[in-house]
Amino acid sequence: MQIRTRLTLLFTALAAAILLAFALIVYVSFSQTREDEYYKRLKQQATIKANLLFDTKIDPGVLQLIYKNTPDPLFQEEVAIYDTGFHLLYHDAVDIDKVKETRTMIDQAIAQKELRFYVKDMQVVAFIYTRQDHTYVVTAAAKDGNGLAKLASLRNTLLVVFVGAIVLIFLAGRFFARQSLKPVATMVDKVKTITATNLDFRVAEGNRKDEIASLAITFNEMLNRLENSFDAQKHFVSNISHELRTPLTAMLTELQLTASKERSNEEYKGAITHIIGDTKKIIRLSNSLLDLAKASYDQTEIAFKELRIDEVLLDARNDVLHNQPGVSINIRFEKEIENDDFVSVQGNEYLLKAAFSNLMENGCKFSANKQSTASISYDQQHVILHFADTGIGIPADELAHIFTPFYRGKNKQFTDGNGIGLPLTQKIIKLHNGDLSVHSRVGEGTVFTIEIPHI
Repeated sequence: MQIRTRLTLLFTALAAAILLAFALIVYVSFSQTREDEYYKRLKQQATIKANLLFDTKIDPGVLQLIYKNTPDPLFQEEVAIYDTGFHLLYHDAVDIDKVKETRTMIDQAIAQKELRFYVKDMQVVAFIYTRQDHTYVVTAAAKDGNGLAKLASLRNTLLVVFVGAIVLIFLAGRFFARQSLKPVATMVDKVKTITATNLDFRVAEGNRKDEIASLAITFNEMLNRLENSFDAQKHFVSNISHELRTPLTAMLTELQLTASKERSNEEYKGAITHIIGDTKKIIRLSNSLLDLAKASYDQTEIAFKELRIDEVLLDARNDVLHNQPGVSINIRFEKEIENDDFVSVQGNEYLLKAAFSNLMENGCKFSANKQSTASISYDQQHVILHFADTGIGIPADELAHIFTPFYRGKNKQFTDGNGIGLPLTQKIIKLHNGDLSVHSRVGEGTVFTIEIPHI
């Protein structure tokens, strides 16, 4: 069921319930008022007839004649008068006797002072009547033809109005639902035109205040992320193609030259050495790409557990020393660890080790002395790591780009690289809800600072 139809039906049902409750209140209130007023009028007419009988000593036959010949239904009430011993003193029409009074009824009237009840469609009232120190029980019964006719007319009117109002409400609800959802329908039509080739298209955001505008803003923000993702993917594919093509072309050229003629063992060894170097570049690039892909996963899809940062840092140092002979990495603890929780985090050991290794390797690669220093500290919320070197530094105009995948600055002439290490490290730290910042001066060195919330 469409939202428009569901809103229309819901609006109609709600309005119908309100109208029905209103109609029932009116009908029941009118019915109760009619009933009470007619009981009072019955009692008044019965009292008048009793007064005529006892005060003016009018002949009972005259009253009975009036009852039989009156044209006004109001005066056609059947009145009977009994004493407290259940002796009939007067009756308008004994031969008819619509009420059929009983001793029990008379006793109840005496006990309760007044009784009100129905006999079929006739209202009956029985009440105490006192004259000259004598107590009597008077009963009066009649059908409120006019009142019941008005009640039936009211019922029919309310029913017709109710049905008509529901039809009008349904049509009005359908119109308003269509008008309310028209911006959504327009948005859907425009979204259908968006493809991978026109991700720069944006939907209208209206007044930027209501819920529809909020939906449009959210959708445009999603399009921004998709466009950035597609652009990054295109850039990624372009760069990775270039990065892979260079060492593969060099390997192919080296192999073709080597195979073109007979060479000495030393020449073969030199060619193999060059090919091994290019192969290592491809392996490093592949490993970096795999780590970058893993760091781009949703955090909920990566296994996290409690880790001690100092232990991960030491493991990363050992890996770098094993893979990069001749480098030197110093680990320094700036504070005494009073509580293991101060240096413990919820994280992924593999990814954190990859991030720390990248920063240590960079520090060694871009330093003439091949040395890097990693220090560990903490505060009330974070464990803090500093990775410092005394290398060539990073120019100020390049600092804003160092976390862009495959970006290589002027320092690419200093040592080989693929421009993935720092973007990978930044993704890993963000994945752990941490911050990565950098401070560098050309010719003096670089310091990378990592802050990760500890347990």
